[in-house]
Amino acid sequence: MTTQTTAPGTPGARKADATGGLLPLPEKAARALALGGSVLTALSTFLAWTWTADFPGDLTVYGYPGGLQVLVLVGALLATLVALASYGLKGLRWLVPAGADPALRLATLAAFATSWYTVLAISADLGGLVNLEPGGFLVALASLAALAGALSLPFRRPEPDPADPDDTGWAKTRHDLAHAWATTKAVFAADSPRPVPALPPYAEILIIVGVLALGLTVFTYGIGTEYDEQFIGFLITAGLGFAALNKAGLISHASQITARHQNITTCGAFVAAALFPFTQTDDQYATLGVYILIFATVALGLNIVVGLAGLLDLGYVAFLGVGAYAAALVSGSPSSPFDVHFPFWAAVLVGAAASLVFGVLIGAPTLRLRGDYLAIVTLGFGEIFRITANNLDGTSGPDITNGSNGVSSIPNLDVLGFDFGAQHDLGGYTIGRFANYFFLMLIITAVVVLVFRRSGNSRIGRAWVAIREDETAALAMGINGFRVKLIAFAVGACLAGLAGTVQAHVTYTVTPEQYLFAGPIPPNSAFLLAAVVLGGMGTISGPLIGAALLFLIPNKLQFLGNYQLFAFGVALILLMRFRPEGLIPNRRRQLEFHEDAEAPTLLTKAGA
Repeated sequence: MTTQTTAPGTPGARKADATGGLLPLPEKAARALALGGSVLTALSTFLAWTWTADFPGDLTVYGYPGGLQVLVLVGALLATLVALASYGLKGLRWLVPAGADPALRLATLAAFATSWYTVLAISADLGGLVNLEPGGFLVALASLAALAGALSLPFRRPEPDPADPDDTGWAKTRHDLAHAWATTKAVFAADSPRPVPALPPYAEILIIVGVLALGLTVFTYGIGTEYDEQFIGFLITAGLGFAALNKAGLISHASQITARHQNITTCGAFVAAALFPFTQTDDQYATLGVYILIFATVALGLNIVVGLAGLLDLGYVAFLGVGAYAAALVSGSPSSPFDVHFPFWAAVLVGAAASLVFGVLIGAPTLRLRGDYLAIVTLGFGEIFRITANNLDGTSGPDITNGSNGVSSIPNLDVLGFDFGAQHDLGGYTIGRFANYFFLMLIITAVVVLVFRRSGNSRIGRAWVAIREDETAALAMGINGFRVKLIAFAVGACLAGLAGTVQAHVTYTVTPEQYLFAGPIPPNSAFLLAAVVLGGMGTISGPLIGAALLFLIPNKLQFLGNYQLFAFGVALILLMRFRPEGLIPNRRRQLEFHEDAEAPTLLTKAGA
């Protein structure tokens, strides 16, 4: 077994023999190769990679990176900084509190994957390697050299399990594959990051501002990618770059700092989100922004039911539909049989109250069920709602919802003289229709977040968590399980209806086909549940980020055509295989999936 130590003052530097890495290079030569290759990769982005502008992004310019070159430059600069930190440079030690080598491998892998994807895309689109300029060949070789150097760095090799000499050929193959997989995981394994030192409050607040600014920049770039190749390159760079920062320990340090200033972080996050429309030149991407907020708000409401109370609801999208229909019917639509036009505040109350009533009516007779039985009943409710809305057309039933045609021509909101359907000039920026609704939805999202935080930290929130962990034990301790679950169901339904009132005005039309159990376009019950599980059950930021990813990625993968859902499904399976606790899990849930992880010193009331 190859041992590994870290020299004092040299984060990530390993003392091991020359054969400690995946490739047989001496450690000093490997580290120098990783650094030199990363620097050369960064410099090659200032060269032309192809001679023709037919490839998107115009990679023919010298001295100015464009298109995918920008992503390669970001990955190469990250790898360069981590490589320098691995030498123990005093001003860069803060970059690698958990060690540099695993982060260096992932950073060089990000630059290599994006570079080679670009080179192969140029060759495939333009008809061969002959279309590459010297800069294209240089970036391919430089990124390959940097990755080879990083993989040659020593690491702790796992001891192979003893093999049974009587094993068959297939059993031996499985044994070898299992050891190879354990070795691969060991290559990217990192130590626990050292604790964050005490910093002045203003310094920690500045760090939070920097983290939020970085998040806004990444999101704005991702949502604004103009062509398919650029978005795929963005996914590669962002995914592997985030993994590199996580292995370096920076994500852990940022989490510890934001946990010390939760209120400031929450307010800062909403301020950063409010700045998003001002980063856009038109209303195109504000459209995606408002739909993401609607989706994320409904997912956060479902997180109360699933994440806190542990109730599997497969028909949750019906509550969004109830709120949307109720608001549409009283908002002055010519398709409404009621011929009334309530102000927005009254329509919001009607939509939220209607969903709340339906939540109580559906929950009261069904919440005595558990597990799969409850899931089947809620799935049935979702389908019953859609079918009922289809039948209330004046032929199969009373004329209320206008059947499959839905409630159409819903007028734009007018709140205190502010017309949400018109453009407005604000500080020299033109704010379009969807940007107006984006700001309104941001306020509603803030209300939902406040409700989630306050309820999760209350006595009823602790009762939800107790029911989720062990309902039998909770009942034995005196908790009224039926009452507690009914409150969770009602609160979640009310929050979904609140989002539905805005959705009705944004989409102009409310139809039954918008509220399916599963489909290629969110929101639907399957995507909502996936957003909660993907982001992290029981947390606030998890479902918000999960919903944003689940809405944005399918929207950007439309070029895959019939293979869109297949690729999306494969990505979800891989994520659940390698990170089952979600992207941003609470600490308790993380320990459930990783028993060898370090136990927390303190758990909040909701386990976050």
